[in-house]
Amino acid sequence: MAFPSVSSILDGIANSRAAFEKNEAGSRESLIDQSRALITALEIPSEFIQRTFWAEPAQSAIIRLAVDVKLFQCLKDAGDTGLSPSAFSQKTQIDNILLQRLTRHLVAMNLVKFHDGAFYATKLSNSLAAENYQSSISFCYDVARPSFNGFPEYFKKSEYSSPTLGGTDGPFQEAHKTNLPFFKWLLETPPHQEHFDSFMSAYRAGKPDWHDFYPVAERLTTGFDASISDVLLVDIGGGKGHDVATFAAHYSPCSGRIVLQDREPVIAGVRADGMARAFEVQAHDFFTPQPIKGARAYSLHSILHDWSDEDGIKILKNLVPALKKDYSRVLFNEIVINEEKPTLAATNMDMMMLAHFAVRERTEADWRDILAQVGLKVVNIYTYPGVAESVIEAGLA
Repeated sequence: MAFPSVSSILDGIANSRAAFEKNEAGSRESLIDQSRALITALEIPSEFIQRTFWAEPAQSAIIRLAVDVKLFQCLKDAGDTGLSPSAFSQKTQIDNILLQRLTRHLVAMNLVKFHDGAFYATKLSNSLAAENYQSSISFCYDVARPSFNGFPEYFKKSEYSSPTLGGTDGPFQEAHKTNLPFFKWLLETPPHQEHFDSFMSAYRAGKPDWHDFYPVAERLTTGFDASISDVLLVDIGGGKGHDVATFAAHYSPCSGRIVLQDREPVIAGVRADGMARAFEVQAHDFFTPQPIKGARAYSLHSILHDWSDEDGIKILKNLVPALKKDYSRVLFNEIVINEEKPTLAATNMDMMMLAHFAVRERTEADWRDILAQVGLKVVNIYTYPGVAESVIEAGLA
């Protein structure tokens, strides 16, 4: 199959521009994808290599350095006045000549601006000044990047075989010289856990929630039967409750109870803050039998992608007995990789899973297979333009 021509890509950009001006869902992401395609179509090999191995790694290193010296915060505080090189140097405590060389590269990469003898922030650099993005940069550079950099040597040593699924012998362990699994290592090497939590909070920022494009009224609240169970939704492994909090805010008052479940230490932390909530909390390990029977829906948001097929099946086998046939729904908010046209968001996450957990994101065929093994069937798969994850609705076969 021939790659799209430059003219066809430009036509696509024109169409996406019109959609973007109408604020159509997914039009912004479509413009970004087509712009990347345009660069690929236009670049010659030497330019591709320089961008990939010089420009982008240098930018990553500079913005990691920027976190330490609060470079983006300084530009944001300067506002429309901007900062002269000498003033910028004084605020960041970076040698004037060095600072100009580093920041000039960010200008070339369109991250900051320079005109009339001063450096200025951009909308993007101002956003990156926020604390959660600063910590995200630290996590991605200090933890994730070494894992990716180690791919060539790691897979050469393994004779190009996949790491043991769910094991502790993957690229992450090799890069960081540890035998610990990813999450335990984070806890034992501060401040990486804090940085990872910020990264996860920022990962979906600005994107619709699953219940924004899943037909809640049609598939959940309609047909809810309190005589079967008075629980409308159980969020399994839901952490501190971001999902159920936004769900309850959108659909309050709800016709049934909403329950957040996670491990005892997580739930203890939720209880300890003393905040009033529109949902209940319950300690539950999803490797043990589900205690709430016959709920209308059970939600698992990005749970199974952290686990091998074998462990995923164990999790589901502990859930399936709680379901009522033709009534209970299981909602998996997960990436479903399109084999013919995979999105960058999906393959990015798949590489993260390969590097740090030795597991994988799944195709639709993979999802249907793992669910069938525990007696579940896919009812429908709901997607939304520009959102990496889909909602897979399943029920008892």
